Amino acid sequence: MAGDKTFLLAELATRLGGTLAGNPDTSITQLATLQSAGDNALSFFANARYLNQLKDTKAAAVLITPALKGECPVDAILVENPYLAFAKASQLFDWRENVQAGIHASAVIAEGAQIDPSAEVGPQAVVEAGAVIAAGAVIGAGSVVGRGCYIGENSRLEARVTLYPNVRVGRHSLIHSGAVIGADGFGFAPTAKGWEKICQLGGVRIGDDVEVGACTTIDRGALDDTIIEDGVKLDDQVLIAHNVVVGRYTAIAGCTAVAGSTRIGERCTIAGHAGITGHLQIADGTHVTAMSLVSRSITQPGVYSSGTGMEPHRQWKRNVVRFRQLDELARRVRKLEQATEQHSTEGPNT
Repeated sequence: MAGDKTFLLAELATRLGGTLAGNPDTSITQLATLQSAGDNALSFFANARYLNQLKDTKAAAVLITPALKGECPVDAILVENPYLAFAKASQLFDWRENVQAGIHASAVIAEGAQIDPSAEVGPQAVVEAGAVIAAGAVIGAGSVVGRGCYIGENSRLEARVTLYPNVRVGRHSLIHSGAVIGADGFGFAPTAKGWEKICQLGGVRIGDDVEVGACTTIDRGALDDTIIEDGVKLDDQVLIAHNVVVGRYTAIAGCTAVAGSTRIGERCTIAGHAGITGHLQIADGTHVTAMSLVSRSITQPGVYSSGTGMEPHRQWKRNVVRFRQLDELARRVRKLEQATEQHSTEGPNT
């Protein structure tokens, strides 16, 4: 993606902690894939399946390991982990503008709110009483920061983020548009006439270096807080229910739902469209594959899956029929086993 930023190749090598193998004065204005890169583009090679694209690339330079430098037809920056180096390079070319310190004239700031002079509050944003916006933080256009909220240093709320009262966001965190943090958890007591609402009296605590995707929701706790620990990454349209705890550096992909009071350990990965039921414990280092249903606690780290893989529709329909027959089949097998055991105990007829 092209932008308005330009770096010399030597400068990029220094910033990325790599070794330059090429012209230090080459200008780099964008990042691109091996296949689409042209002049002034930096690319990366991190997967052997793209070796042919590497050989044919028109990139100005490529991030590559020292062992594979001989395969690269253009200038290179030699790094041990090209994908990680690419991630760091992408931050240098990020499209987001630097903080524009100040409060827009159309913003609504309640008496008693505290906003650091170096923070930015965008058009039509609302900051309610008792909220604190720390140094370098950004409150995007139309966002709402509720009563008693705290936004840490250099954190950013993109446009139209809603923080209900008593939400705390740590430092260097990013919350994308449409996210709603601190809405009521789903709590009701059954009665003869319907449902009696349980008011959700806790809050939400979000740590440092957290990213929350667009239209993701994190419910406030019923009594204690819902907690998102440092370094957690939540994709778009994730639901975190009340009193959930998500451990440090865990990543959860899009459309996953986590029911109330579940505790997910550190450094877990939960793939897209997974479902995790309530009041469970998920061990550190657990990896759950896409569209899995986790209905009991996981006490040992590892890779876990549920559901069935894709297959041709006609075959799937036949298998659905067989699946419905499994219970009857199991009963018949058990009867056969019991008959065999009885025959073995009584001995052969004579």
